[in-house]
Amino acid sequence: MAEPLPPTRRRSLPPTRPRIPGSGLAKGLAVTLRTMTKKSVTEQYPDAQPALPPRTRGVIGLFEENCTVCMLCARECPDWCIYIDSHKETVPAATPGGRERSRNVLDRFAIDFSLCMYCGICIEVCPFDALFWSPEFEYAETDIRELTHERDKLREWMWTVPAPPALDPGAEEPKEIAAARKTAEKLAAAQAAEAEPTEPADPQGGAS
Repeated sequence: MAEPLPPTRRRSLPPTRPRIPGSGLAKGLAVTLRTMTKKSVTEQYPDAQPALPPRTRGVIGLFEENCTVCMLCARECPDWCIYIDSHKETVPAATPGGRERSRNVLDRFAIDFSLCMYCGICIEVCPFDALFWSPEFEYAETDIRELTHERDKLREWMWTVPAPPALDPGAEEPKEIAAARKTAEKLAAAQAAEAEPTEPADPQGGAS
C-alpha cells in the first residue's frame, strides 16, 4: 500500500504596506519633471539632415556593369518587386578558329519600392556585387507609379553609396588587390626594361 503524501505547507505572503493616497500621481509627476529637465532630442528635419549610420537601408543602387542577368535577385525576392528583361547576343570568337559565345544583355532592371520591404535579400544573394544599399531615403512621390525606379534611376543612386569600411590592419589582403598589384608590377617592369637604352657593341671587339 502506498504511503500517504506529506501535507503541503501553505506559503505565507509578506505583509503589504498600506498605499498612500496620491502616491501613483506623485510618481508620474516625478517622471514628468525629470523628463522636462533633460535636453530635447528632437531633430529639426528637413532643416537639419539626420546623422544616419553607415549601414542604413534607404534605397537600392544598381551597378549595371556587374549585372550578368542571372535573375537570382528576382527569383529570391519575397515580394516579387524586381523586374528584369534581357536578350541574348552572339559574341564573335576572340581567336581565329574559336567558337562564338552568347551572352545576356540587360534591357530592363526595375525595382518597385511601393512593394519592397527592404529585407536586403537581393543584395545578399547577388553573386557579382551589382546591388548596394544607399542611405538616401528622400524619394517619396505623390504618384505610386513613380516609385518604380528603372535602371537609370537605380544607377544614379550608386553615387550615394558610401565607401566600404576599411579592413582591419591585421587582415589578409584581398586576392583581387594582390593579383592586380602583381600584374601592375610586371607591366611596370616590362616597360622599364623596354625604356632602358642598349649599349652599342664595340666594333674592334675590345682589343687595345
